[in-house]
Amino acid sequence: MTWQPIDCHAHSIFSDGELTVAEVVERAAELGVTPSLADHISRDVARSITSVEQVEIYLDTLDQFDVLRAGEFCWHDNLWRELPGTLVRRFTHRLGSLHAIQLDDGTLVHAFSRRLPQGLTVQQYMDAHTDTLERFAREMPVDVLAHPTLVTLPFRGIDVDTLWSEEREIRVVDALFDAGIAFEISSRYPPHERLVRRAIDRGVRISLGSDGHTRTQVADVARPLALARALGVADDDLYDPMRHGSKTGFSGRTAA
Repeated sequence: MTWQPIDCHAHSIFSDGELTVAEVVERAAELGVTPSLADHISRDVARSITSVEQVEIYLDTLDQFDVLRAGEFCWHDNLWRELPGTLVRRFTHRLGSLHAIQLDDGTLVHAFSRRLPQGLTVQQYMDAHTDTLERFAREMPVDVLAHPTLVTLPFRGIDVDTLWSEEREIRVVDALFDAGIAFEISSRYPPHERLVRRAIDRGVRISLGSDGHTRTQVADVARPLALARALGVADDDLYDPMRHGSKTGFSGRTAA
């Protein structure tokens, strides 16, 4: 069988995507990409799967399609802790996201908020971001860190070197390596090449993700794949839950 890239991170109308599951599968086939659904499973994301019962309905639906079954969970939201093992094992893989980071006083700074706590500097924020990422890696049994360089809206225009010191980058890749969590090269939030190279050199597995919500976005992993190849990652080494396994303990079919 000819190798195909896997879009490990795409959304449907089960959360905040525009396409049905069938349309995601169809779009991936058009682009020659293996699809997976990774809809938001969190009580702190608008248009999301918000209960254990809804997770079961979601997985029952995905069972009817030839698609890998994933979910994108927020570290700061406890829903991922509430899923029984019987449901967890039905996921082919799971993604974790830092949609919020935690300051020393317990305050959460959300990635999509335009307001920051009074007096918070970019360096204080990035220190907390790195601390939170290390905690995420220790605590969360996921296979992929989605969009690793996503930061809060007010700081997104700041240059990479201000945000990402060498120390922070080393701490990030060490945390992911120690936890066996893959680093996603995201189409929507592209990481800078230096950090991707550092992750590869450390031995962190690389995952491709469109983070697609629209028809033009879903399954479009051309740029992430090109970067991975340019940095020497073999196609077969890119994260594939069916080849490399998953912390979910999945062992079964992927379609009805």
